[in-house]
Amino acid sequence: MTVCTTIDSPLGELTLVGEESATTRGGVAVASLSFAGRALAPPAHARRDAGALAEPARQLAEYFRGERRVFDLEYAVTGTAFRQRVWRALEEIPYGTTVTYGEIAERIGAPRAAVRSVGAACGANPLLVLRPCHRVIGAGGALTGYAAGLERKEWLLTHEGALQPVLA
Repeated sequence: MTVCTTIDSPLGELTLVGEESATTRGGVAVASLSFAGRALAPPAHARRDAGALAEPARQLAEYFRGERRVFDLEYAVTGTAFRQRVWRALEEIPYGTTVTYGEIAERIGAPRAAVRSVGAACGANPLLVLRPCHRVIGAGGALTGYAAGLERKEWLLTHEGALQPVLA
């Protein structure tokens, strides 16, 4: 059964979707996390159930308070073999650091010419924040591409200490 809920964050409302499963710790594997307005709509048959998604919501709240750097959740996400390789590489990027799309291509054994494909896989990441595609930047250090908008990417990287805050 698919369950969903919305949670508040410093960057706006988040939509959290999970798949109930007897094989996961706590019975729910996270299928997607997205920002309102750019949300992956929960399936029509999804049941609203904040309780079933309490653990992912708790870990996200800890992250936004600066108390958590690594998520300990199970994911119920499928994708092509290439996307899954990219997504595994994203999960290995340490908190507070950034890498380039070219570095991700190199890490997964793809040619540097695959940077556009890496970018597309990052853009298709259904687990924003949890699977840190926001830590991937352009070759020249520019903040490029983020499904939730560059302002949110900048906020997340500043929150993690990978960017210095811009003084107004």
